[in-house]
Amino acid sequence: MNNIPQSKHYNLTHYQQRYNWDCGISCILMILSTAQRKQFLNNFETICKEEGFGVSTWTIDLCYLLQRYNVRHEYFTQTLGIDPSYKKHMYYTRIIDKDERRVLRRFKEAKARGLSVEKRTVGMPVIVSHLARHGPIILLTNASLLVCEICRKTIRDRFGYAGHYVVLCGYDITTRKLFYHNPEVRDGHVCRCFSGAMDNARVAFGTDQDIIFIYEKTNRKK
Repeated sequence: MNNIPQSKHYNLTHYQQRYNWDCGISCILMILSTAQRKQFLNNFETICKEEGFGVSTWTIDLCYLLQRYNVRHEYFTQTLGIDPSYKKHMYYTRIIDKDERRVLRRFKEAKARGLSVEKRTVGMPVIVSHLARHGPIILLTNASLLVCEICRKTIRDRFGYAGHYVVLCGYDITTRKLFYHNPEVRDGHVCRCFSGAMDNARVAFGTDQDIIFIYEKTNRKK
């Protein structure tokens, strides 16, 4: 990876998720400006009702939220919609029946609504390049495979697939580390792990390799 800094970090305001379902929304709150975050939190239940996702968010829902707050972004996924095989997976069977109609409709209407949604997967060089040049990244991971070097003992153990969103906020090429905010973390510290470990967590079955590239209006360099 040529012509990019050896390291980069975006200063984000950490936000801990309040429930067992709102990790994705918590990632959105970390991306928003202070005024936008306050407005969202003051109208949390109303916004969730208007968006129609109740207590279950998919990545496409996060894109509609970002658009609501005029945050420029791109969403890449290997499945435009819902992978039929997920209906047989224990993690998804409890939510697909009630979410399927909304999720498919939102994918279908995305282009007309001005959303950038593309069937595409990306590698780690593309991820690091975006962090270097444009802004943070929201990733869907399998939390069972996501282990932070700092707080590995404080994050609850998981078994099997557990979908969980995090915000990538930086990298260091020399140490091959990625830095990220995990909504589960209480004290707000920035987590870190090897890029290879993050790759394993983000490409695991169940994630669809969902990734949202955020394009910052201003640079928040550390």
